[in-house]
Amino acid sequence: MKSRIDIEEWLTRDELHRVRDAVRAAEKRTSGEIRLHLDVAIMDDVLDHAAFVFDQLGMGNTKDRNGVLLYVSVPGRKVAVLGDTAIHAQLGHDYWQQVLDLVLGHFKQDRFCEGLCAGVTAIGEQLQERFPFQRDDVNELSDDVSFGK
Repeated sequence: MKSRIDIEEWLTRDELHRVRDAVRAAEKRTSGEIRLHLDVAIMDDVLDHAAFVFDQLGMGNTKDRNGVLLYVSVPGRKVAVLGDTAIHAQLGHDYWQQVLDLVLGHFKQDRFCEGLCAGVTAIGEQLQERFPFQRDDVNELSDDVSFGK
């Protein structure tokens, strides 16, 4: 429970709902999957831990291998973006860095919710372009924000 309290001090419940709604809105236009994970642990290597969380959340199990994780170590304000193989092959490292820069630009101004929503929206736009919504699409992963302990 403590991790939830720390995160709620960083983002209000309403802001958490706004971020979840941004994920839902982005996913309505794509067959891709977006997850946001907030962690209260301070990580030295956020990308390494994001890869662990990516696997833990089953993000590599999507049909089209087009899931994207936006991972945040809340206390350190560190962010990682990880795309599965199909989306990473099309976007590459430089794009993920652009998303990081966008999110962190908001974080530097203490606009956490805005940064997360902007990151989710940017990811959603690229997923929509490369993996447009299909009529038979199934939401393979939860849209809810997940939390680390």
